[in-house]
Amino acid sequence: MPRIRLPANTLAPSAARRFLRVALTGLAEPALPGTVAISGAPAINDGIVDDAVLLVSELTTAATAQGGFEVEVGCRLDAGEGFPAPAFPGGTRYVGVVVDVVDRYPSGAGHEGQELRDSLRGHGLQLLRTLAESWGVTCRHTERAVWFRLDTPMEAPAAPGDPFAAGLPEAVLPPDRRGPAADGIDSAGQSFLAEVSELLAGQLDEDMIAALTGQLLVPRIADWCGVWLTTTHGRMRLSRVWHRDEERIRALRQALEEDRPPPATLSTTGIPWPWPEVADDAGPGGSALMFPLVAAGRCHGALLIGRAGLPRLTGDVVRLAQDVARRVAQGVVTARHYTRQADISHSLQRRQLPTALAAIPGVDTALVYEPCGEGQSVGGDFYDLFPMGDRRWCFLLGDVCGHDLEAMSVTGLARHLVRLLAREGHGVEALLGRLNLAMAEEGAEAVVVGGEQVGSRFLSLLYGELEPDPVSGGARVTVASAGHPLPLRLAADGTVTAAAEPQMLLGIDENAEFRANSFHLAPGETLLCVTDGVTERRRGNRQLDDNDGLAEVLRGCAGLGAKAVAERVRQAAHDFSPDPIDDDLAVLVLEAVPAPVPGRAP
Repeated sequence: MPRIRLPANTLAPSAARRFLRVALTGLAEPALPGTVAISGAPAINDGIVDDAVLLVSELTTAATAQGGFEVEVGCRLDAGEGFPAPAFPGGTRYVGVVVDVVDRYPSGAGHEGQELRDSLRGHGLQLLRTLAESWGVTCRHTERAVWFRLDTPMEAPAAPGDPFAAGLPEAVLPPDRRGPAADGIDSAGQSFLAEVSELLAGQLDEDMIAALTGQLLVPRIADWCGVWLTTTHGRMRLSRVWHRDEERIRALRQALEEDRPPPATLSTTGIPWPWPEVADDAGPGGSALMFPLVAAGRCHGALLIGRAGLPRLTGDVVRLAQDVARRVAQGVVTARHYTRQADISHSLQRRQLPTALAAIPGVDTALVYEPCGEGQSVGGDFYDLFPMGDRRWCFLLGDVCGHDLEAMSVTGLARHLVRLLAREGHGVEALLGRLNLAMAEEGAEAVVVGGEQVGSRFLSLLYGELEPDPVSGGARVTVASAGHPLPLRLAADGTVTAAAEPQMLLGIDENAEFRANSFHLAPGETLLCVTDGVTERRRGNRQLDDNDGLAEVLRGCAGLGAKAVAERVRQAAHDFSPDPIDDDLAVLVLEAVPAPVPGRAP
């Protein structure tokens, strides 16, 4: 019995279809490794092959793409073993094509998410059983497997024990077995719509919604489909095209793109559409309907479905497609709202931090910045490095309490205020005093909403000035820390010392005074500045900076350049604990380098 094992990925349904065609048609050289032909089998009716391929494609899609577990597919010809003999008048004997799909994912309580996988597995198998029964296919299933039998009458009595003694004429199946829209299968249709809603609900990309729509509809209720989406200028663009024969997708897309696009109408009924010749080998010979994607009083695109041959699209199919179109339209609206909000957020965040660090002659710089908030490029930590004339540069590293969106808004305000005060000529101490007064006044104006003060934020800031020495190299550094982790100075001999004194946070006491420390950063020396996302990185009850842990990390960076030091500190913070980083993380490194020798290229 030919079998193939399929992994849990999006390629599994395609591999299953190829395997089944190879096995059932008895090709001499199978297209997939490990498959063999069914020896002794008569020529199998193409309709039987198509039906078997369709059914196994449905199950492997539900199992691998939606359920996330591996399956094993096998097929055989059967004269009745394992299934009740079909009761047809006249005593006609029948041969069945039996396909079984078995869940091979390891079970047991020890596997993470097993309960979720069990629920998805049950949903997929139940859906397929409902579809199979509605198509008139003999079906049996257990908790982990589903069997299908497609019966075909034999023209002459077969010899005992020989199910292949006669040829196989047309299959005895209902003429329309293409999906849950056949007459009298409301329960299957509702199950199908529930699956559509479930899959589209969590999608926040409109093109992914279009892609899923095609895979849901083809081949269940249509032979092919196309999805158009409106652009910001009100035009229609063809987002996705799907065909039950994957080799026709490219030609179908080209034909639909060359034809006129659907109108942006608000109709909710199916509109007849010209049949593309490339949709079927026989040329024009099917029915196609276009359904506008209407939600919130606007048209957001169009869904075009087509079915080749007879029967044409029935009333049940049309009604089901209308329901699908409404769900697709609502999914597109939700995805567009999310995209619009994300674009606005990213645009605002881009202005909160500088796009690049200023280059300082005689000083090599490096920066690591990792915001903690999901989907954020800016958090409560902020940095800057900017010139003040020809001989002076200012640098800062700050942290607003919290890492939510309100903290992000304060980071931009604080950074620009520091630049403004510096350009007004305020030195390090005076600048911190002015910024402290501004933060304290803002806190006094905070309002209480829902029991919390809105607008009250404390700020820690490390701020300093650099004056490079063009003659002897290095730079004169003046720096102060207001409630911020102290900067560490790495000497050429590997000695590590604090380069500032601890002082009060900004915004607590409007009368607080701040003092700055000055020193010469000699060539080969490094100044390390970090936020508390590094120093307070936790592992149980321990923090990274306990017992001068950060100084120990920096001591091991002797001889490294600025970029290597920044990466070493970042990696140390991540490696300190197996838990994810739960705070913004920023590292600024300033390394003094020797002055260039006159007449010699640097």
